[in-house]
Amino acid sequence: MPDPNDPRIQQMMAQLQQLMSQSASQGPINWDLARQIAQSQLSNDPGPSSPDRQAVVDALRLADLWLEDATSFPSGMTKSTAWNRGDWIANSTDTWKELAEPLASKMSEALNSLMPEEMRGMLGPMAGLMQGIGSSLFGAQVGQAMAELATEVLSSTEIGLPLGPAGTAALLPGNIKNYAQGMTDVDLDEVRLYLALRETAHHRLYSHVPWLRAHVIGAVEAYASGIHIDESAIESLAADLDFSDSEAMRQIDLGELFRPEDTPAQQAALARLEHILALIGGWVSHVAAQAAGQRLASLGKLTESARRRRATGGPSERTFATLVGLSLSPKKLREATALWEAVTEAKGSEDRDHVWSHPDLIPSADDLADPKGFAQRDAGLGELDMSIFDQLAVNDPRDEGDDDGDDDNGPDGGGVKA
Repeated sequence: MPDPNDPRIQQMMAQLQQLMSQSASQGPINWDLARQIAQSQLSNDPGPSSPDRQAVVDALRLADLWLEDATSFPSGMTKSTAWNRGDWIANSTDTWKELAEPLASKMSEALNSLMPEEMRGMLGPMAGLMQGIGSSLFGAQVGQAMAELATEVLSSTEIGLPLGPAGTAALLPGNIKNYAQGMTDVDLDEVRLYLALRETAHHRLYSHVPWLRAHVIGAVEAYASGIHIDESAIESLAADLDFSDSEAMRQIDLGELFRPEDTPAQQAALARLEHILALIGGWVSHVAAQAAGQRLASLGKLTESARRRRATGGPSERTFATLVGLSLSPKKLREATALWEAVTEAKGSEDRDHVWSHPDLIPSADDLADPKGFAQRDAGLGELDMSIFDQLAVNDPRDEGDDDGDDDNGPDGGGVKA
C-alpha cells in the first residue's frame, strides 16, 4: 500500500478531490477554468478609448438607419457599444455554453462508461472522477479557443450567432484596426461602417425571426448527438496526461477523440447546420451590400475581403470546426448570397424577408443550385402576414437592462444624420 504521507500521493489525492469538486459544480464543462484560461491569454487589452467608443456607436446607428431601405425587418438593436477582447469573452460565455455543452456531455458519458458499474458502486463519490476529467479537459480547450477567437473577432455576430445579450450590437475597435491594416487604400471609417452594417443586419434577422436562434442551436445539438467518442484514445490520454499542467491540457487536440458517425442521420444534421449558416450569412452579405449601395466607395474591396476571410478560415469557421467538426463552405455562402439577390430582384425585399417567417419556407439545398428558379416560384410569399413576427416574438432572458453607462438606442435615443 502507498504511504499516505508521501507528498506525491497527497498531491494526487488533492488533484482528484479538485476534479470531483469541479464536476459536481460545473457540469460537462468547467467554465471557471475556461474563463480563467481565456482571460490569462489576453495581453495588451485596454478598454476602448472614448473616441473609439463614440465612433462605434455612430457607425452602428448610421448603419441601422441605412438598413431601413434594404430590409422590411425593423431594427433589432436596443443597445450599441464597443467591446475589448475581455468584454467579448464575458458577454459570449452564455452562448458558448449552448454551443459546447452538447458535445461535452457526450464526452462525459464516454468517460463514465470506461468505469465498470461494479467499480462505480465501490468507489462511491470517487466515481465522479471521470466526469471531473472531462469537465476540466473541455474547460481548458474552450478557454483556449475563446482566447484565440477574442484576438480576431470583429463584432458580436461574426460566427453567425448573436453572442451577446439580445439586441446588443457591439464592435471590437481594437481588432477592427488590426483588420483594416491589411486592407490597402480603404479608410478605417468605411471598414467600421461596413462591419456595422453586417452587425446590425444580423440583429434585425435574429430579433424578428423568433425560431432562428433555436434552430441553429438545435442543429448543433443534433450533430453532437451523433458524435462517437474514441474510448481507446481517451484511455491513452488519461494514462499520460498530468491534469495539474494547464498548458498541456490546452494543447490537447480533442478532435482526435471525436468520430462522427457515418449515418444518414448524422450526415443530415451536418448538412442542416451548414445550410442554415450559409443562408444567414448570404442574407446578411446581400442586405449589407444593398444598404451600402453607392455610399461606400470601397464596398467591392470590403465585400471581397470578407469573402477571403471566410475562405481562409476566419473565427466562425474555427469555432464550428472546434466544437462540431464542421467546415463551413465559402461556395455555399456565395450560392446563398446569389439566391437572396435573385429573390430581391424578382419579388422585392419584403417578399424576400417573408421567406424567414417559417422554417418550412426557407430555401433548400437544391434551391441554392437554382436561385432564379426559387425566386420565380409562386410560394404564396406575398400572402404572408408580417404580423406573425410580432405574435411569435419573445424576450430573450439574457437581455438585461443597461447598467454600464453605454449608449442605448431606445425610442428617444439620439441618432446620427445620414
